[in-house]
Amino acid sequence: MKKVVTLLCGMSLIALTHAETQYSPLPIQLEPLAKFSVDLNAPVWELGTTSDAGKRRIIPITGGTFEGKSLKGRILNNGADWQIVDSKGLAIIDTRYLLETDDGALIYLQTKGYRHGSAETLKQLAQGKDVDPKNYYFKITMQFETSSPKYSWLNQTVAVGSAMRLGKAVIYDAYTLK
Repeated sequence: MKKVVTLLCGMSLIALTHAETQYSPLPIQLEPLAKFSVDLNAPVWELGTTSDAGKRRIIPITGGTFEGKSLKGRILNNGADWQIVDSKGLAIIDTRYLLETDDGALIYLQTKGYRHGSAETLKQLAQGKDVDPKNYYFKITMQFETSSPKYSWLNQTVAVGSAMRLGKAVIYDAYTLK
């Protein structure tokens, strides 16, 4: 009897793990969050090759603005992009900086992503030239932290951005995933 019960329980678990369902995961939808303009008006610190991953560079974030339907304010002068660039020119983006909304709330923002393109395109970007963003890939993910009740929804929101380099600034359109 004990063996029959064990066998039936095991069969029930198999049936549950392979059960058919009428549901599917929801498709991802993008909802505009804000346009960010990030100022990079300070010298870049080139640390050189620090690991097998590539060359470390630290790009100070000196200010900027962001504006959207539910989020507007300024970027404070206290962050940086702790970037690694590999031997093929792939920039691994890792920024951390602080936002201040127009109503005084502080929001920590960390972005991670990639920027890559042809050698010629990357050279033009490094020279501060105006390059069509269709000629290179520059995408980020965004993670927020805040203690503000008004903006606490950001703490549990997945956001992404499509970016471009423009001289001494990075411009990106940010979207929340719905």
